[in-house]
Amino acid sequence: MSSELLLGDPVAMNIRNEVSDRVRQLRGQGLVPTLGTVLMSGDPADKRFMDLKHAACDDVGLATQDIRLDPAAPPKRLHRAVDRLCADPEVHAVFVQVPLPDHVAITDIRQRLEPRKDVDCFHPRNLGRLVAGDPVFVPATPAAVCRLLTAYDITVEGRDVVLVGRSDVIGKPLANLLLQDTPRGNATVTVCHSGTPDLASATRRADIVVTSCGVPELVDGSMLSSGVVVVDVSSNHRPVTATGKAQDGSGDRSSPDSVDGTATDVVGDVEFESAKQKASAITPVPGGVGPVTLAMLVRNVVHAAERRVADGIL
Repeated sequence: MSSELLLGDPVAMNIRNEVSDRVRQLRGQGLVPTLGTVLMSGDPADKRFMDLKHAACDDVGLATQDIRLDPAAPPKRLHRAVDRLCADPEVHAVFVQVPLPDHVAITDIRQRLEPRKDVDCFHPRNLGRLVAGDPVFVPATPAAVCRLLTAYDITVEGRDVVLVGRSDVIGKPLANLLLQDTPRGNATVTVCHSGTPDLASATRRADIVVTSCGVPELVDGSMLSSGVVVVDVSSNHRPVTATGKAQDGSGDRSSPDSVDGTATDVVGDVEFESAKQKASAITPVPGGVGPVTLAMLVRNVVHAAERRVADGIL
């Protein structure tokens, strides 16, 4: 079977062009849309993801404020950073990179975020509105998955969708979006996780499989039915040896990357080569969901700024 590649760059380009036009209009009204970000992680991959977010903002004319904290710092340092950005009238959107260090309670951060600036739907009020079908913001990655499927004319309505991963930022919001009685929803959704006893039996019955669990190559072709659509959200970095093999012994390093000078192999949660033999359509990693996620994030930032203009606050 020949699989269609669900490439993110063409979809992201259309979103960025739309966003750039909206940014120009806002700047013409004297408002510079600004995203404030907070990173409290020593993980090189998290640093790289944050750098990509700032580059995406710069690409469409958004301003940014960036706060980076020692991951061993006390929670109050993070609290102060979030409070400062939420209180700053020049900042229209706030994004906190997760996961947070173990000693920081994410519930405290959720409550501190200003809902009108909470572009990734962390605050309970925003999450509740999403579940109720009346979202102010749709988190960037779930929105990217829906936009990618729509862009490639992949029907969700009436189909069995299996999500592998139940995180608060991807799995749970995406499940709610796909369940809702909307053009992008009306699917029958199964959410799988570490407590699922037989993952393969669930994925084999799916019309669409979406993975976001952060486990390299957890799902392979033997776990998929013929004609399935596969959307792999994760980008997992694995160190590689001097011979070009991943440190766990698997695979050739065909597309090396680098994180803080260490050569890595970037793979998804899906073993691509075997999966594409079964799939009618599949996202590559990298180059699939990632570019669209960045585009949807900057789109949310502009939306936050436009709502401020609508409220008469410049």
